[in-house]
Amino acid sequence: MTVLGAAETFKRDWLDGFVTAYGRSVRKVPGAYGVLRREEAEPKVAVVIGGGCGHYPAFAGLVGPGLADGAVVGDVFTSPSAEQVYRTARAAESGAGVLFGYGNYQGDVLHFGLAARRLAAEGIESRTILVTDDIASGPADAPERRRGVAGDFLVFKIAGAAAERGDDLAAVHAVAEKANANTRTFGVAFGGCTLPGASAPLFTVGESEMELGLGIHGEPGVRTVGRLSARELADELVDGLLPELPAGDGRVVVLLNGLGRTKYEEMFATYTRVHERLAAAGLSPAHTEVGEFVTSLDMAGVSLSILVLDDELAELYAAPCDTPGYRSTGAALAQVPLESTVDTLLTEAEPGQGIVDRALTAALRDIEANEAELGRLDAVAADGDHGLGMTRGMRAAVSAARRDGDSLSTALLAAGTAFADAAGGASGALYGVLLAETGAGLRGLASKEVTTEALASAVDGAVAAFVELGKAEPGEKTMLDAIEPFRLALREQAAAGADVPQAWQKAAQVAVSAAEATADLLPAKGRAARLAKRSKGHPDPGATSFALLVTAVGQALGKED
Repeated sequence: MTVLGAAETFKRDWLDGFVTAYGRSVRKVPGAYGVLRREEAEPKVAVVIGGGCGHYPAFAGLVGPGLADGAVVGDVFTSPSAEQVYRTARAAESGAGVLFGYGNYQGDVLHFGLAARRLAAEGIESRTILVTDDIASGPADAPERRRGVAGDFLVFKIAGAAAERGDDLAAVHAVAEKANANTRTFGVAFGGCTLPGASAPLFTVGESEMELGLGIHGEPGVRTVGRLSARELADELVDGLLPELPAGDGRVVVLLNGLGRTKYEEMFATYTRVHERLAAAGLSPAHTEVGEFVTSLDMAGVSLSILVLDDELAELYAAPCDTPGYRSTGAALAQVPLESTVDTLLTEAEPGQGIVDRALTAALRDIEANEAELGRLDAVAADGDHGLGMTRGMRAAVSAARRDGDSLSTALLAAGTAFADAAGGASGALYGVLLAETGAGLRGLASKEVTTEALASAVDGAVAAFVELGKAEPGEKTMLDAIEPFRLALREQAAAGADVPQAWQKAAQVAVSAAEATADLLPAKGRAARLAKRSKGHPDPGATSFALLVTAVGQALGKED
């Protein structure tokens, strides 16, 4: 099925509808894609959660008394930008600090981390709970490699209750960490999800098959098995979780979570056997949740999460909460005037005449022309959004450079900031750094004053910042595998005395070859690492987009007057 809504405006459109429908409970964060609880709480720790959209009721639907104080929303399956996280946290903070909560994905880690640094610079303390409940995404002895899936809800519920009762930031963080350590999830997919505006799902599952170990970003599972009955499926899920559960007194919270297309009746049919198996293992479900809590657009599938309780966790989980997506008790809040979002991220600006505008515009055109192919490459082992993210980022970069680019340096800085904000995700943060740091390296120079040596030095600095932020190394099948050969080639051209257009174009040719060569590598970073074998024979999407970008810039430089 095709998801309703245009890809470019999907985040804005659904968030407007959500706030319009639940304005009695939530309100918009001014100037951001975020929501806050309508009723302002007494000064307390602000629990701010977030991630890409496509997971409703996570994350915006979990905002309200007793749960989250605010939620920041990225594009579909894409982390919100650091700017959006900062604005939402700043609006939610009431003097007792901020607890950030999100799943363990690289883009979220980067952008929430940058926002936390900015809060710290302003004297606002924050801590982070990184949810790592998915047993299929990493080994038991390395939980830091695991991603956050439906266990997000259970951890957020505990953190929200602790903040609501007045715990300080250290205490809220500690109990959230304990909840995360006590939560495990295992899931299965029957069919892939379809991105907004797309006509086909990111992956398909045979009618007689299932994918075990699925994610919530449109990724396929880690193992394909034959289609199971409801009873057999329950056994598979429980068998996966029981060996992973920490010791406890037997009390557990059980969450059978629908991924977006699975019917409630099907989940209830599965739950009967789940309950039988847990009881036989000596576990007592103190709380049972069957429904949709952390979805993946229209994916067909379910996941089973178990939270092992102790006295403190049991008290907090039982505490009341009242949100649009989940209520444990409480009456609806009074109706209030409704609000709407005004999207200003991609406002049009008049074309400029400078080299930055010509170069970025040329890059935008090539990225737009290759959007589908970049998405296809990304869907091999990740969530298929790289093409959309690059297009969003480049459109915002061009607009910002035209609007705010008084000089070569400021144009690139504006472009980098806008790219990161609009694109989100790991690629958004990393491309934003490349653009902004290149601009910083050219500060004080007019375009006619830029020598090949100066440009090579600026690129050196940008790549150093890129590596520091992304922690990637050559050979890990990331865009660094095209960026570093480009940097070295540009440095060689500078030493040989080549002029700027010639040096850039030759370095771009090296980047193209290096990007193509990533087809022979296996990924070691990000979501793609979990499905490394599937990516063999396919070039890295980030390296490919970088090669496209620098090739287009080289062509624009060659046409400079």
